[in-house]
Amino acid sequence: MAKTIMIQGTMSNAGKSLICAGLCRIFRQDGYKTAPFKSQNMALNSYITEQGLEMGRAQVVQAEAAGIVPQAEMNPILLKPTNDTGSQVIVNGEVLGNMSAREYFAYKKRLIPDILTAFHKLEEEYDIIVIEGAGSPAEINLKQDDIVNMGMAKMANAPVLLVGDIDRGGVFAQLLGTLMLLEEDEKKLVKGLIINKFRGDKTILDPGIVMIEERCGIPVAGVVPYMQIEIEDEDSLTERFDGQMKKGLLDIAVIRLPRISNFTDFLLLENTEGVSLRYVKDRGELGTPDMILIPGTKNTMGDLLWMRQNGLEAAVLKAADRGCVVWGICGGYQMLGEQIRDPESIEEGGTMKGMGLLPVETTFCRQKTRTQIQGVFRQVEGALADLEGISFEGYEIHMGETRILRQSYYMSDIYDSVEKRSSRDGICRGNIYGTYIHGIFDKEEVIRGVTAALAKHKGIESEYLEEMLANGMDLREFKERQYDMLADNLRQHLDMKRIYEIMG
Repeated sequence: MAKTIMIQGTMSNAGKSLICAGLCRIFRQDGYKTAPFKSQNMALNSYITEQGLEMGRAQVVQAEAAGIVPQAEMNPILLKPTNDTGSQVIVNGEVLGNMSAREYFAYKKRLIPDILTAFHKLEEEYDIIVIEGAGSPAEINLKQDDIVNMGMAKMANAPVLLVGDIDRGGVFAQLLGTLMLLEEDEKKLVKGLIINKFRGDKTILDPGIVMIEERCGIPVAGVVPYMQIEIEDEDSLTERFDGQMKKGLLDIAVIRLPRISNFTDFLLLENTEGVSLRYVKDRGELGTPDMILIPGTKNTMGDLLWMRQNGLEAAVLKAADRGCVVWGICGGYQMLGEQIRDPESIEEGGTMKGMGLLPVETTFCRQKTRTQIQGVFRQVEGALADLEGISFEGYEIHMGETRILRQSYYMSDIYDSVEKRSSRDGICRGNIYGTYIHGIFDKEEVIRGVTAALAKHKGIESEYLEEMLANGMDLREFKERQYDMLADNLRQHLDMKRIYEIMG
């Protein structure tokens, strides 16, 4: 059976996902067939597998780092928050239903057979399984019937590395306090400590490391520096929302919706030379961008109401009126239409007026569309007309059906990899574009087409444009480079010999 190692953290966003991805890459480089696993993930960034099943993107990233195809067994339970107290529950890639936090807490123990079935399937196929925990194992109100931290470690008989975040301060208290709140049998599973996101001279930290090892009786397996690595973030705890991105010739604004999902759609755009991509959450931050992106969301109606109340909708309409390119993806596409209907109360219930920028209306239904897509841009008009004929890949994941109300241009021909059929997706009218396809900006040719068209629309001279587009790359190539950088960094700062010994 496979060897296991589990990464738990002292808190959310301590760096568990990144450490797991780096270990997956290292084990792959060392010749081991490796798979990631997280029994229960809570995130709005999700992915559709080749079989049309839904899973969290953190395990997709880790699978990519391990050089394998993502499969739903790597994340058997996915919780997608619909509001502050409830989530859509996805089990083995399929929607089980919506539950309140209390309902799920009472129900989750019934999902242990699903977790074990998925885990054992991976055990039979791989040499090493890198297991990720969630939040902190010391949440005493959640320890009963735990299925993702120490509960999972016991089910898998997995040794645990505990990660603390020194960047937020108090890392020794984090580590020691977490261990003090564990039961004795749980504490025995912790075989090493990792101090993450360290900045500065490590020799200054050494006395503290000696002290924490003496207090805990557990060795520190590494001090990992703060890394500037561009790897997809798991959820809205990402730091990329907070800072101002680099200044560029092109200014792209992404509306930071309260329940934003799949903002990973913009990773390559964000790292394109000459592009400044920033996330805005009120009309004062919007300014006069060259393109506005309205991303996916887990609650289209609720987030459109939020835009309406804080003035962002009016600001987007004003920008569209002056000729700014506006592109909506999935939930953002639904917002751009004339009406959104929710007869079965999938989200808010009732009917809501859309932004009226595209002649479509959306009706929510309980059937969820989940599929991988290949496509080609067709009949594109407006500022991005030069996208005509460029191919793309991506995936659909939504619970609405969108109907075109009046004569308009379909934006692309697509092929459904799950249903094995051809159809059309999205429409455009003037400089307004809408599509259901996540990942539509993941290919270099699409990025070059979009940036070249925006530059032309803005009147940027050709010599500046050529310089800006000189260093383009495909997202796959970009990711591979980042995974290798991550592995190199972890090899340098983790005691990999000790980690292999811990794994037996």
